[in-house]
Amino acid sequence: MGVALEPVVNIGQEGVTPTVVESAKEVIKKRELIKVRVQKNAPGEPKDVLNMLTERVDADLVQVIGRNGLLFKRNFDKPRVELP
Repeated sequence: MGVALEPVVNIGQEGVTPTVVESAKEVIKKRELIKVRVQKNAPGEPKDVLNMLTERVDADLVQVIGRNGLLFKRNFDKPRVELP
C-alpha cells in the first residue's frame, strides 16, 4: 500500500515543529495512511524523528525504510483503508 504513496509531510532542519505536527494531523485524518520523509538535514536519526512525530500525532508507525516512514491512524467516521 505504502509503496505507491508520495510523501505528504517532510521533516527538515527544524525537526518536528508544531506546524509539522498540525500538518500531519490534518492529512492523516483525511487519508488514514500517510508517508513522511525525513530530510538529510533533520536533527536526529530518521526512526527517532518518526517516532516523535508518531507520538505527537497519536498514530501508529507502520514501517520505516531509510528516511521514509508510514503512519496510520484509523478514522472511525470515514474509514478509507481496508485492513486484512
